[in-house]
Amino acid sequence: MENVIILGAGIAGYTAAIYTARANLKPVLVGGPEVGGQLTLTTEVENYPGFPSGVQGPELMQMMRKQAEKFGTRFIEGVAKRFDVIKEGYEVQIGEQVLQAKSVIIATGASARWLDIPSEQKYKGRGVSTCATCDGFFYRGKEVAVIGGGDSACEEGMFLTKFANKVSIVHRRDELRASKIMQDRAKKNPKIAFIWGNVVEEVLGDGQRVTGVKLKNVKTGMITEMKTDGVFLAIGHVPNTKSFEGKLDLDEKGYLKTDRCMHTNLLGVFGAGDVQDFKYKQAVTAAGSGCQAAMEAEKYLEGLEH
Repeated sequence: MENVIILGAGIAGYTAAIYTARANLKPVLVGGPEVGGQLTLTTEVENYPGFPSGVQGPELMQMMRKQAEKFGTRFIEGVAKRFDVIKEGYEVQIGEQVLQAKSVIIATGASARWLDIPSEQKYKGRGVSTCATCDGFFYRGKEVAVIGGGDSACEEGMFLTKFANKVSIVHRRDELRASKIMQDRAKKNPKIAFIWGNVVEEVLGDGQRVTGVKLKNVKTGMITEMKTDGVFLAIGHVPNTKSFEGKLDLDEKGYLKTDRCMHTNLLGVFGAGDVQDFKYKQAVTAAGSGCQAAMEAEKYLEGLEH
């Protein structure tokens, strides 16, 4: 019986591991499918406190992992398939392995949202991507489209201008949802063009690679085709909470419901990071909630002892 299992190896999970490990709780951290979380898909992080010159996302996550290891965190790679309440606490199945713990911190994050059209899946990895940092290099001298209108779309678009000759940001509304500073940067970039009031109806290709997209105007219904060598999706994220359905309270979008102290509806189970943060989704807020969840778990375990 472990003291605490932390599900998720993103910034929230690593922070929770650092705090619980320093409290001598000997935490077990389960990596999940994206070890390092979304920050491993980011190049330069400029807004994380303490790094005035910025820091590379993967580098920051490696440093946090080392810090968690230094204090005695045990790491297990795998995905939580099953989560159950047992008499002494909680049971989590990781692959074929079953772990039991008195408390659980859920920091499973959120995954990129897809358009849910067949042609998108057909060309996934062959011109359709959710990660400019991972795949931007392959579009040197080419034309690409970014789908979305938030900070992610602007960030992805600006990153892609390092490689592509032209980046078209396609957004269903007539204005961006991104923060003003991100909007200003994107609009000032001569390589970025904006296609307003359109949605992607279909990804076009030659059977091997993406060649373009079919767009539909949301007001007129008019269909147009646009040539592009790549399609990058930046249309939000889906919280990774499927394993907890029916056991933990989720909101209408699937985010884990927590109170201000990161408590879920089950005693001894806490949420942290993007799995419960439907609003801010920042590295620093994920770290803060990981700290809160860890401190609350420590307090909960102390209460059990007494």
